Formats: sequence, structure tokens, C-alpha cells
Amino acid sequence: MKINQNTVLRGTKATLVPYTSAHVPRYHEWMQSEELQRLTASEPLSLEQEYEMQRSWRDDADSEDLKCFLRVGGSVSGMADLSHVTECSLLWLSFSEPNYRGRGFGKEATLMMMSYGVTKLGITKFEAKIGQENEASICMFKKLHFKEVAVNSVFQEVTLRLDVSDQERRWLLEQTNHVEEKSY
Repeated sequence: MKINQNTVLRGTKATLVPYTSAHVPRYHEWMQSEELQRLTASEPLSLEQEYEMQRSWRDDADSEDLKCFLRVGGSVSGMADLSHVTECSLLWLSFSEPNYRGRGFGKEATLMMMSYGVTKLGITKFEAKIGQENEASICMFKKLHFKEVAVNSVFQEVTLRLDVSDQERRWLLEQTNHVEEKSY
């Protein structure tokens, strides 16, 4: 994550900030939810394991994973006023606060991250693995031009993929032309 550890992406609905140790307690709290564990195919970790995971993401100089937190409202500098809504990465997205679901935050956050990945990291293919029961996420990714490429009945998940052609790249950049990139 060192390549983007100081990157902030600001859209109209959401701002993405780096995943720091200050976020770990809230993330740990979210991941105690059986619903989130089921939707993300995750196992609960201890708080110390979560801190270690955050450190490993932060310190991985080779990682192209953009780990960040989505927030709604407030200033980027004021960590205490963050309204954490979701944890995002170029690998997956999970909504943690149920009252923020279905309001377009995830779509904007995903588009912002994809645009960043394409323009800054040279990513040409995206893949999303989503629990079969998570119809809202599957629908959202299909609206973002992802195509279903596999269904794993053992893990009960659907794999969706987007190959970024020139046409897809232009569409993605049009969708995110309002996004500002700043330093954290």
C-alpha cells in the first residue's frame, strides 16, 4: 500500500481515505457481525490480528491494493468525525453500516477505486467474488459492466469480471471526472 498511503479521493457522495490504525477498532467491531462475515466470507479475527493485518497492508511496498475507508460528511483532516460506512479495496467492497446501503455510496466508491486503479496502477482487469445471496452487490457490479464468469457452489459465491477495454476506460473516466485526488 505504500504507493498510495497518502492518497485521498473525494467524490460527491464519498471520500476515500487511507486505512490507518485509527480505523482498526471500528473495522474490528464491524467484523464481529455474523451477517458481514457471511457476506464477505470472512472469519472473525482478534483485535491484535486486525492491527497486524492493517500493518501488513500498510507496509507492503509491492501491494497495488488500495485499502481505504469511505466516509460521509465532515473534513478529511478530522479523524474523530469520520462516519465510517464501508471498507473498500480493489479486491472487495463490503457495506458495514446497514442504514447507508442502497444510497449510491458503494457505487461511487467502487467507481472511484476502479478509476484510480486504471489511471494510477495500470490495472486492466477487475474481479469481484460475491456471495450468491448478496443480490444487491451482484446487481451493482453488473450495472458497472461486470460480467458473471463463474459460480462456485461449494463457497456459494459468484465471480464477476470486467476487462478494461478502451471503451470501458473512457466510460469509467466519464463516471469519475468529478473526483478530486488529494494528499492525506
